[in-house]
Amino acid sequence: MMTNEFTLRAATKEDKDRIWEILQQAIELRKQQGSEQWQDGYPNPEAVKQDIDKGYGYVLISKNDILAYMAVIFDGEPAYEALEGEWLSNEKYVVVHRVAVAQDIKTKGAATHLMKELEKLAMKRDVYSVKVDTNFDNKAMLRILEKLNYQYCGKVYFRGGARMAFEKLLDKD
Repeated sequence: MMTNEFTLRAATKEDKDRIWEILQQAIELRKQQGSEQWQDGYPNPEAVKQDIDKGYGYVLISKNDILAYMAVIFDGEPAYEALEGEWLSNEKYVVVHRVAVAQDIKTKGAATHLMKELEKLAMKRDVYSVKVDTNFDNKAMLRILEKLNYQYCGKVYFRGGARMAFEKLLDKD
C-alpha cells in the first residue's frame, strides 16, 4: 500500500506563483459553489507576497509538488479580540488564514494533512491552541474542522462579514 508523505515548510519567494495558482483555483471553486467568500479581490498576489515576507506563508509538499497553502500567524489576530462568543482558552495561539488546496493535483485528504501538520508545528513552538475562522458556507473547511475536533466558539468579523470562529486545544503531553 502506498502512502503519501507530506511535509509542511515555510513558503519561499520561488513558491509564490504556484501559491497564487492554488489560491486562484480555490477562489474559482468557492465561486462555483455559490459562495461570496474570496470573490472580492482578496486574497491576491500582494497578500501572498506579504505572507512570505512576514514568514507567515506555509506550503504542504508531497513528491516535490505543492499541494496546499496557508498563512500561519503566531503573533495574534486583532479581529479575534472582538469575538462574539467565548474562546476555549486565553493562552498563546496560532491563527490559520487563507487555507487553499490545489485542485489540479487531487490528493485525498490534503487539507486534513495540512491542518495536522499545522498542529505539529504549533506544538514544536510550545503553542497549544489553534484558532481559525471560515465562512458560514465553506462546507469543506467546516467538515475538516469537525473531523479534527475543532470547537465552534462564536463569530468574528473580517472586511464587514461575519465568519465562524473555531478553536482546538492541543495535548501538551
